[in-house]
Amino acid sequence: MALRLYAATTSDGKLRDFRAAWQAHSISIEPLPALRTIPPPLEDGTTFQANATLKAIYYSHFAPGEQVLADDSGLEVDALHGEPGVRSARFAADIGLVDSPDANDNTDVWNNMVLLQRMAGIPSAQRGARYRCVLVVARDGEPLHTAEGAVDGIILDAPRGTGGFGYDPLFYLAELGQTMAELSPETKLALSHRGRALRALLPMLEPVS
Repeated sequence: MALRLYAATTSDGKLRDFRAAWQAHSISIEPLPALRTIPPPLEDGTTFQANATLKAIYYSHFAPGEQVLADDSGLEVDALHGEPGVRSARFAADIGLVDSPDANDNTDVWNNMVLLQRMAGIPSAQRGARYRCVLVVARDGEPLHTAEGAVDGIILDAPRGTGGFGYDPLFYLAELGQTMAELSPETKLALSHRGRALRALLPMLEPVS
């Protein structure tokens, strides 16, 4: 019996992580059909779990009978009292830094720039942070399963590495001496918040014929 989920995300980085998990765990994770044509819900939750739940419930109505996976995840920085948190993807947009309609998507660049500005002058001993991820699976408007993962790190004062996405070039794992953006996809999946959340979720999933 195969395991199949539809992922309710347009993030190429998240889809890469999910597909890597599919290869590692023999689970089929596919983008929700026609997702880009579906108006997104208002993500007004104050926690990762609240936003992941509302997205999973909302998008599950567009794939009747299927298990739909929604993710809400982000960066919590101790020196910023947990910010950007649920606003991680919109950290720069919240202060008006957005691309023109005909520009390439520079969201990650802007978000990292704002983070570096906010962290300027903060000593290394106070630059602790964590990535947190909550995954929720829903079917036909009903939440079925919830799992969470987190990983601790340090925010650097300059980016390192070209892999990953989001804040990965600034998120340093001291035990490895590398940022998330310097890890191989396999290592990142093993250590990341999303990989940990997915492994916690796997035993709960229902096989389909």
